[in-house]
Amino acid sequence: MRTSPLVPGAAGERGAAIAIAPMTLDDIPQVLQIDRLSFPQPWSEQSYRFELLENQHAYFIVAAARAAGPTARRWWERLAPRRPMPRQVVGYAGLWLVVDEAHINTLAVHPEWRGHGIGEQLLVALLAHARAHQALTATLEVRVRNLTAQHLYRKYGFEEVGRRPRYYRDGEDALLMTTHL
Repeated sequence: MRTSPLVPGAAGERGAAIAIAPMTLDDIPQVLQIDRLSFPQPWSEQSYRFELLENQHAYFIVAAARAAGPTARRWWERLAPRRPMPRQVVGYAGLWLVVDEAHINTLAVHPEWRGHGIGEQLLVALLAHARAHQALTATLEVRVRNLTAQHLYRKYGFEEVGRRPRYYRDGEDALLMTTHL
């Protein structure tokens, strides 16, 4: 098992050393890993490539941890001299902008990094992008059992406006939530 110079206890404290940035193709392998750890039916690599390269209505971001000091830099320089040290993706999110509505279609944080406010940073960044692009509302679906996510969404004004029976492939219902921007 390869160890990482970035650890949640050091770099993930309440947003410290976390940067929100547009998702790139280079981020997809790490996003796929988080997706598999977070959802029963993860997206495919092709789906993310499509969103980044072909969907003009898509906006996808990552939360990336920065290296934790000189030890991490030395470790990387020995491993891959003359190459920039890659960022460690610890979360990601995406939305589609359609006319005046933002539809948040995914948001996940690596299990080892949860509880440090990263999901909230991602949500705030998505909502700011939606407002900047004249969206009037934001909508999303969330699993009925995902009370942690529902609490976060309610904190930012989302209200339950409907229920989608058996929305997920495993048969679980989704709550439809919306907020006015």
